Amino acid sequence: MFDPSLGSSLPVGFHFSVMITVRGIPFPDIHFQEVSGLNVDITTTELKEGGENRFKHQLPEIPKYNNLILKRGLITGSALFKWCQKAITTFDFDPAFIIISLLNSQHLPLVTWNVIDAFPVRWQTSNFNAETNDLAIETIEMAYKYYNVYRM
Repeated sequence: MFDPSLGSSLPVGFHFSVMITVRGIPFPDIHFQEVSGLNVDITTTELKEGGENRFKHQLPEIPKYNNLILKRGLITGSALFKWCQKAITTFDFDPAFIIISLLNSQHLPLVTWNVIDAFPVRWQTSNFNAETNDLAIETIEMAYKYYNVYRM
């Protein structure tokens, strides 16, 4: 809801922060240019009731959370990459706790997503092309159990 005392400052999608911790230790390299996958879907199962032909009951199932996708410029010597590489090469997974915050103009959280037990399922580097002047981008995709949303 619009609050006139705040002026016309509505939340913007480009002012956010990401904090990743594994075993209580935060990763220092947390600057991302894009975050996506904060979606949840609840599918339903149809149930027909004997003698009732006007409708089918829709019963909710367990929520399904999409994978979290983080994108940033490629960083050499990255602790986050080492964490991903450990999972990929040795199949040794240390679940992470991730806090994603949408920030206001004073850099304070407006909305926060706490992502529980995230682990890498995909790591990708952008294409290299000698004919363009693009940055090398890495994409880290993570599965997780669920997230909680807090609106301030």
